[in-house]
Amino acid sequence: MPRWLRVVLPAVLILVWLTLAGVGGPFFGRVSEVSSNDQASYLPASADATQVADLQAKFSGSDSVPAIVVYARSSGLSKADLAAISDDTKKIADLPGVKGDVSPAVTSKDGKAAEVFVPFADDSNLDAHVAGLRGHLDSSTPDGVRAYVTGPGGFTADLVAAFGGIDGILLAVALAAVFVILVIVYRSPLLPVLVLATSMFALCVALLVVWWLAKWGVVQLSGQVQGILFILVIGAATDYSLLYVSRYREALRDERSRWSATWAALRGAFGPIVASAGTVIVGLLCLLFSDLNSNKALGPVASIGIVFAFLSAMTLLPSLLLAFGRAAFWPVRPKLGSEHAQVVGPDAHGFWARVAGWIRGAPRIIWIVCTLALLAGATGVLQLKADGMPQSDLVLAHSDAREGQNVLAEHFPGGSGSPALVVGPKSELQGMADLLLAHDGVSSVSVVAKGSPSGSASVTKDGVQPLIPRSPAPEPTVVNDDVMLQATLTHAADSDAAESTVRSLRHDLTRLDDGILVGGVTAVSIDSNDASIHDRNMIIPIVLVVILVILMLLLRAVLAPVLLVLSVVVSFAASLGVSAYVFNGIFRFPGADPAVPLYGFVFLVALGIDYNIFLMTRVREETILHGTRQGILRGLAVTGGVITSAGLVLASTFAALGVIPILFLAQIAFIVAFGVLVDTLIVRSLLVPAVSYDIGRAIWWPSKLGRKGTR
Repeated sequence: MPRWLRVVLPAVLILVWLTLAGVGGPFFGRVSEVSSNDQASYLPASADATQVADLQAKFSGSDSVPAIVVYARSSGLSKADLAAISDDTKKIADLPGVKGDVSPAVTSKDGKAAEVFVPFADDSNLDAHVAGLRGHLDSSTPDGVRAYVTGPGGFTADLVAAFGGIDGILLAVALAAVFVILVIVYRSPLLPVLVLATSMFALCVALLVVWWLAKWGVVQLSGQVQGILFILVIGAATDYSLLYVSRYREALRDERSRWSATWAALRGAFGPIVASAGTVIVGLLCLLFSDLNSNKALGPVASIGIVFAFLSAMTLLPSLLLAFGRAAFWPVRPKLGSEHAQVVGPDAHGFWARVAGWIRGAPRIIWIVCTLALLAGATGVLQLKADGMPQSDLVLAHSDAREGQNVLAEHFPGGSGSPALVVGPKSELQGMADLLLAHDGVSSVSVVAKGSPSGSASVTKDGVQPLIPRSPAPEPTVVNDDVMLQATLTHAADSDAAESTVRSLRHDLTRLDDGILVGGVTAVSIDSNDASIHDRNMIIPIVLVVILVILMLLLRAVLAPVLLVLSVVVSFAASLGVSAYVFNGIFRFPGADPAVPLYGFVFLVALGIDYNIFLMTRVREETILHGTRQGILRGLAVTGGVITSAGLVLASTFAALGVIPILFLAQIAFIVAFGVLVDTLIVRSLLVPAVSYDIGRAIWWPSKLGRKGTR
């Protein structure tokens, strides 16, 4: 290659990445413009709750999000309090974002609380509108009266606020943790900066692409997906960079020219890195088979992140290291012609050489002990409570909506403000109402009606009743010959009792008419959990089969890939089991979303198999030169340091998700971080090398390396 091209090519690559990152950087503050945290929007279109949500706007004539303001005084609300609250509702109606009529205050039977329904515009500024309402209440509520904003609007605002640290504190914590690890590993002030720049440029470009795809409606984006994207790109790009840097440092000992060293490093690192990235991408894309759109959304978004992590590590980092050469490793520069460390034999030294010696001395004992330890940890899977959790427990930090819901439940029916919505034929209105009223879990029933100040009218066994005595009964709103009933539940909408009630109502109402639909907050939770469980049971086997096929093609063997996949499955089970013990016994979490095991599995299997790929591709390379058992020991000793560093980096980045006060992300953070450490320190370091050494050349069956006559 001409000398001028050796200068121009890396310069152009660096300039291209710098330009794209400069364009993508400002989009960190604009993610809220194209993201949604509405649980209902991620349900399958066929779900009952989805169909009811679509019909709700037609019945009400508005697509507003309701919030509930709860006023409470422990000694009881006075007439002056109620008068002040009544006057304040008129001011609330004029606040920014309020869309529609604010309801009159409804006083509880015990006289200690009152509730007001406030409809907000369903837009990207909902959290700001709710914050404005809360600020208004702080100054307008009478002394001694507590006021809370709860209901769907309040919970959505709290959820958005909890995700608010993704662009700032999450990235800061993740980058700081990675930087410290890299400084310790490389003992260089410059190299960690180059590696982190590679990761951040990859993230900026990935976010730029994802933002526009979300803008055009190609992908769906939420705070949950956004946080995972950030961590995944930083962790994966850093891992790939570590492997390339290791190869580049080796090449600098043998090659005088930085250009030659770069090509040697690319030849050595490209195969394992492309196999690793491809495995992760294929594993993530398996999520496209999901029913739940939130699971389906993560697949392409995270895959885009991995693509740019790979491209950055294979183009930007080599260009940067080519520009800096040996100076990038200062003060510990690799010298031309210096001997490579002896990793096997009597002259071998270093920690990983000693680990290789342990495996050579007692391989069977080591892999049996490791397997038993992992199986012991896996027993905790039986304690995992991953069948759903209340919406009020999603936010781990302070939640005004959660406190408001508790106050609401003390003085009103538990499901007040979040009714079950029943859509059925107009001809069956009274029959549906009678069935609902007969259920112990239903407190009252109303029908969406025209001409009513509140937009609805009470329904009793005697039919539709006017709100004002001796006035004509409002006419129920009819859409496609259907009416919508609102059933106020006796228990909180996100409680197990409410879910049981809605499931029972669905069963009973279908006997009346097969076309009757039941939706609302509780139904959304039920349909989400059911879809998550379906996805978990279907996706996990698909991911295993796909990764097994990829490993067979990569290693050109059958037995080794089967053992690698089994090792990662056992590792995942142990990680999930230990996590269950920690969640229940230490953190005392109320439960877990059914998607938690699925996400943990996809990340741990796809990412955990990375380290086995890094190890076994090098083992295969060494086996061709030195024989199977010697190749296993040499491959372990050579890759031990870099893979361990990669594992620590990835575990640290996923652990950083714990700074976002969302229960789902905190659980994913622990499961994946702990699981990556198990994969790195036990499975890849001891279990896989020991069982491979014990089996010998048959590990490569049925390839040529596994036949008799080979070492």
